[in-house]
Amino acid sequence: MRTLIFAALDRSRTTLLTLAFLILGGVAAFQTIPKEANPDITIPMIYVSMTLEGISPEDGERLLIRPMEQELRSLEGVKEMRGTASEGHASVMLEFDAGFDPDIALQDVREKVDTARSKLPQEADEPRVNEINVALFPVMSVGLSGPLSERELVTIARRLQDAIEGIPEVLEVDIGGDREDLLEIVVDPQVLESYGVDFDQLATLVTRNNQLVAAGSLDTGAGRMTMKVPGVIESVEDVMAMPVKVGGDTVVTFGDVAMLQRTFKDPRGFARINGEPALVLEISKRTGANIIETVEKVKALIERAGPQLPDELEVRYIMDQSGEVRDILSDLLNNVLTAIVLVIVLIIAAMGPRSALLVGLTIPGAFLTGILVIWGMGFTLNIVVLFSLILVAGMLVDGAIVVSELADRNLSEGQNVKSAWGEAASRMAWPIIASTATTLAVFIPLLFWPGVVGEFMSFLPTTVIICLTASLAMALVFLPVLGSISGGKRRPQSAISGRMTDVYRGVLGRLLAKPGFTLLGVLGVVVVIYAAYGKFNHGVEFFPSVEPDSAQVHVRARGDLSVQERDAIVRQVEQRLQGMPEVKALYARSMVSPGNQMAPDVIGVLQFQFTDWFERRPATQILEDFRSLTADIPGIELEFRKQEGGPADGKPIELMVSSMNSDQLERHVALIRERMSGIDGFVDVEDDRSLPGIEWRLNVDRSAAARFGSDVLSVGSAVRLITNGLVLATYRPEDVRDEVDIAVRVPNNWRELDQFQRQTINTSRGQVPLSEFVELAPGDKTGSITRVDGQRTITIKSEIEPGRRADELLMELQQQMPETPEGVSVRFAGENEDQEQASNFLASAFLVAIALMLLILVTQFNSLYQTMLILSAIVLSTAGVLLGLLLNGQSFGIVMVGMGIIALAGIVVNNNIILIDTYNQMRKSGMAAFEAALETGCLRLRPVLLTAITTILGLMPMVLGVNVDLLTPSLGIGAPSTQWWTQLSSAIAGGLAFATVLTLLLTPALLVLGDKTGQRVRGFVNR
Repeated sequence: MRTLIFAALDRSRTTLLTLAFLILGGVAAFQTIPKEANPDITIPMIYVSMTLEGISPEDGERLLIRPMEQELRSLEGVKEMRGTASEGHASVMLEFDAGFDPDIALQDVREKVDTARSKLPQEADEPRVNEINVALFPVMSVGLSGPLSERELVTIARRLQDAIEGIPEVLEVDIGGDREDLLEIVVDPQVLESYGVDFDQLATLVTRNNQLVAAGSLDTGAGRMTMKVPGVIESVEDVMAMPVKVGGDTVVTFGDVAMLQRTFKDPRGFARINGEPALVLEISKRTGANIIETVEKVKALIERAGPQLPDELEVRYIMDQSGEVRDILSDLLNNVLTAIVLVIVLIIAAMGPRSALLVGLTIPGAFLTGILVIWGMGFTLNIVVLFSLILVAGMLVDGAIVVSELADRNLSEGQNVKSAWGEAASRMAWPIIASTATTLAVFIPLLFWPGVVGEFMSFLPTTVIICLTASLAMALVFLPVLGSISGGKRRPQSAISGRMTDVYRGVLGRLLAKPGFTLLGVLGVVVVIYAAYGKFNHGVEFFPSVEPDSAQVHVRARGDLSVQERDAIVRQVEQRLQGMPEVKALYARSMVSPGNQMAPDVIGVLQFQFTDWFERRPATQILEDFRSLTADIPGIELEFRKQEGGPADGKPIELMVSSMNSDQLERHVALIRERMSGIDGFVDVEDDRSLPGIEWRLNVDRSAAARFGSDVLSVGSAVRLITNGLVLATYRPEDVRDEVDIAVRVPNNWRELDQFQRQTINTSRGQVPLSEFVELAPGDKTGSITRVDGQRTITIKSEIEPGRRADELLMELQQQMPETPEGVSVRFAGENEDQEQASNFLASAFLVAIALMLLILVTQFNSLYQTMLILSAIVLSTAGVLLGLLLNGQSFGIVMVGMGIIALAGIVVNNNIILIDTYNQMRKSGMAAFEAALETGCLRLRPVLLTAITTILGLMPMVLGVNVDLLTPSLGIGAPSTQWWTQLSSAIAGGLAFATVLTLLLTPALLVLGDKTGQRVRGFVNR
């Protein structure tokens, strides 16, 4: 290192030019790096979707899911396979082990799905394979509402969809509330009966007249002529001319017997914004695109399109994440700036302006170098990266302070500037490298954190490692060069520093006189802190709770409700909650079938976008008002859910009950639900059992049907004529993207249950009523069927009452669980499973970090005792972590506090390494242990305090939840961006403050105690 340092000093212009390039490159990278709130992580899930209109859940399980599962079962790396069958639809969700290659996995799944395609019914649509990616979730929604017809709204929405998707940063735009187009042929059943139309022949006739004919070309020798047979339906007129019945020379067309209309398929839900019918453009950005720029371009496009839009149309921007991202980035950047200012002010007070300026330059130098590398690696600037910069703000100057402090002493001893800085950097090179290496050693295991939580948090150790490595170069290469050209003389020592040193010398001398009692005293304090935390702690949680920007209300109701009845109930809830002053926008949706993350009895969702956090009450209080306003609405249950931050997903309590016997499975789930209802603390409990309801079954007497020359297929065609319509063909008009179904249906007033008794079918014996061989009978309805890893599974989910802990409730539930019958298995999943995995990994990472530090420290000191002395400081500093959480009123977060303890381990050893290295140098010069420990303590007092206090000061805005904007200036308290990191900051700040006291008082005492013990042992051995 000495050679490198003096080479840099000799080539100072090259070194300074390199530093300038790094800083300028960092500034450019900061301007161009994509900015977003949460990290862009890969969720290890792939979704296979299968559709067969009208298929029942039982048939969907048997004909769609099981053949697909059979093929997908052989895939490697699949953690869980979950199949769901519902009316008309089936899906298989594959969850892969963390760290999988999404491209390879997607290719493997597509190959298996292609193989399974031949085993699916021919009528089923082509299976679709989708990768679930956070980046594909909408970053902004644009609501379109106003006194316009549905067709007008849909047309405007589709035009805007095409225009917005033309923006390079936009990946796709989905239209929420869009309806699928349909060309409906409305025909009177009596007309069809009078003509004796056979429904199967009708479909065949239309299909054969809607064909793309490759007619080829004709070469006559005198020329070549291309031939075309126009046979594809292109317009409504083409359908009107289609033959329906042919009798001799007479041809009956649709135009003769039916009325055609362009319409939409039957609605499956309705959407409203602030009470008005609306369509919503849900906009997703491309991976790596800057969310702020993307949203600005979308808004600019809609602004330009304004003059071409109807005056009555109202455009609202809802769920705009760019504002949230801008606020979070602004808050965190303010905190980074505040941390830097606090650190520099402290250094100026302790070391003087010249040294402070030199040391202060290493912070932006390391920051900007780190951002340049992060940008080069393809990372985004998100909340985790920004907090990492805050975390290292105080750590970056540790090495620079040590070098600058020694160079200051060298100057006071009369050395020239170049020699003073060069010798200081050379002397402290290996201790600084060792202390930085130990810090890096604790963050390296965190790079291998598995699961979604690990992917989310991996940005922190990566950023810290990059910035600390950059700070090493700043302290040992660039700082000596800057110092050597800055000149300067010894700064007179302040009286405050002298008085502080005198007081410290007196206290330390008394402690060194009785090192054994000092150790016992510290252990006593640690025991008291642990006991106090055990009694007054604030509980345990998996991930920090952050004030949300939005919330949802799930409206749950049971019964065979029509889509209009469902919407009427949702509208009733919506009217109660309309006009709340703290709600910026209310987006309401009613639905026939809820999504995968919802309970099966959810009939609608109300989504609220709150006003800014500093203008309103906490979301918990607002939701309590919502509860009281809607408490008296009969026949429904309302589930209030706040927006979840970070990688957390779904409800914290989740039980998965599996069995091959569905009756036994449902009985055991009912028993578990009964036990849960007897335990206080479980709220909003749900499970995905089929809802009670009635389905009508048309049982075909096959023998009787055969006597009439009919069959089940003919009956099905007659039934579809009354229900969703008999699809005859498809065509593709100019104004839509996808193919439009052409379906023949009976008029609205014929679409009722009694029509099945009156409906006739054309047979070899003429028109025969369906009732001759079809019996209409009610039966129990099956809503949906879920399979996990090949077994039928029912999942029970629950929220937790405020003030209760998930681990306590689960322990109480496990004690009261009914005896599990043979063939039934129960697995506790959800947050409990994630929490257990995170705890196990963090414990393993901590042990690996200790092992790595042990190796580095033994290499540095060649002493097991001194190594164990430093490692003991890590264990004892955990008392400071608990004290910090206790004083700041924070709960013990498994993820955040766990990471805090690991990060603290790397920070704590730094000062101990420098202190013990100085002690060893003094012992080699001939000093006794007592004098060496006393002088070392006094000599290292200032740098130890400076390095510790700079790190603590850098974290203080986060600890106190304060956001200081030095440029405006303004002060914010309790911003959501600070709530994220309060636990982690409190843990590190508390632990480091306690560890600094241990370093200055206990470490010298243990050095003296070790020397005394060694002398006694050697004396005993000699005797």
